[in-house]
Amino acid sequence: MVHRSIATLAAVFAATLVVTGVAASTAAPQAKPPAAPAHEHKETGTGGWTLPADAEAKKSPLTVDDKVLAAGKSVFKSKCEKCHGPNGLGDGPDADPDHQEDMDLTKSSRAAKNPDGVMYYKVANGRKSPKMPAVKTEGFSKDDVWTVIHFVKTFRPKA
Repeated sequence: MVHRSIATLAAVFAATLVVTGVAASTAAPQAKPPAAPAHEHKETGTGGWTLPADAEAKKSPLTVDDKVLAAGKSVFKSKCEKCHGPNGLGDGPDADPDHQEDMDLTKSSRAAKNPDGVMYYKVANGRKSPKMPAVKTEGFSKDDVWTVIHFVKTFRPKA
């Protein structure tokens, strides 16, 4: 009788395993958690820049006027001029002479590769080499970044 009870229990246990295994293998696959929105995915662009995929589409919320340009000039003078130089030529006292070409903000040929949104993320995120501090860690507001961008664009030759 004991052998029959053990055999019955073993059969019930085996049947449970088979049913559970079949149910698990035929159940709908587990859904993956939703992906983060595209703007949260950071991609490293060329030259060591960290840019989101939609960087080119970002637009300034500011209307450019004399007040915005004056604010941008003030921020540039206090935070950027030491490397980029007073006229944006990349010849400031703290500039890296091996990378002056990269630091020269006056080249109109680079404007097409650096629309406002790309410039925004380059200024905000910085890069390691050649070194450019990430201003988002230096107390800049988003508006500070945009004012600097609008001011820097005044260095470019008029087309």
